[in-house]
Amino acid sequence: MTWRLSLGAAATRGARLAVGDEGGRTADPRTVGNATSLRGWREAAGGLAPIRMAIVHPCDATSLLGAIAAWEAGLIEPVLVGPEARIRAVAAEAGLALDGFELVDARHSHAAAETAVALARTGKVAALMKGALHTDEMMQAAVRKAGGLRTERRMSHVYALDVPYHPKPLFITDAAVNIAPSLDDKRDIVQNAIELCHALGIREPKVAVLSAVETVNARIVSTVDAAALCKMAERGQITGGIVDGPLALDNAVSGPAAAAKHIVSRVAGDADVLVVPDLVSGNMLAKQLVHLAGAEAAGLVLGASVPIVVTSRSEGEPSRVASCAMARLSAPHRCIGSGTVRRSADGP
Repeated sequence: MTWRLSLGAAATRGARLAVGDEGGRTADPRTVGNATSLRGWREAAGGLAPIRMAIVHPCDATSLLGAIAAWEAGLIEPVLVGPEARIRAVAAEAGLALDGFELVDARHSHAAAETAVALARTGKVAALMKGALHTDEMMQAAVRKAGGLRTERRMSHVYALDVPYHPKPLFITDAAVNIAPSLDDKRDIVQNAIELCHALGIREPKVAVLSAVETVNARIVSTVDAAALCKMAERGQITGGIVDGPLALDNAVSGPAAAAKHIVSRVAGDADVLVVPDLVSGNMLAKQLVHLAGAEAAGLVLGASVPIVVTSRSEGEPSRVASCAMARLSAPHRCIGSGTVRRSADGP
């Protein structure tokens, strides 16, 4: 059986095509309602009450447009944190109205990150979204031992990718926060991704721990880590998902590739989550799927006391809205009401 799916159709597919003749896979039904794609998650999140989200240093049109689009979709109540005069100037130049939006004045990007983290720590916002600043500026404030957003879990980033021609979304982790994670770091990275899948309705996600080969090789550290993570899952140190590895990318996502190598696994050929060896490989994989395969992407940092939307500055409005939907679905059920953040120069 052969079939084609246009990029436009990929964004709107509600019922996925089965790939039975070519891959032995069928559409994954374990989702929020009928949500089987980023669009489905947006629709599911839009049916919930919006959460208050601090937009950190939204000093370019892309950041403001993403926040406004998420607000219009009923996902968030934006709180704009940054230099007020500069934010208003950017909005005026782009022809955007900020009437009714809350603004918290902060002198520069570092101050904006600190202020937004303080709002989240004191319960005045339920999520954060990165604006026109570097990810490391944002995360330095979040990971600070005193006054940050740390929990017992290491923070990590998850890309959710809706890839044309693939029957279900893929989650890639970690491609943005942990540069060279240790085995203990990877345990938290895997657990964070599993819990995001749960929040999105995937009850028992299949986690493939990637390397270049499928056998353990002491000279390839990622294969040893993969084997250890599988044992951790077996012994209850990782819960809520099915973990297997090492697996190469092809046999993690392709049934025929896994069959050709005689790999017997509940994960091989049908992975939901792809755990990469390090940030460089994960970043390359995610961006290849976006820029060469036409994937629609969303991104979220987990493991903090609130979800943090971290998108690339090159990613536009659809990615930011989809990320806000994921944040809404993964945020604590407690919704923070209006009027808990003072406006403008009053500060947090």
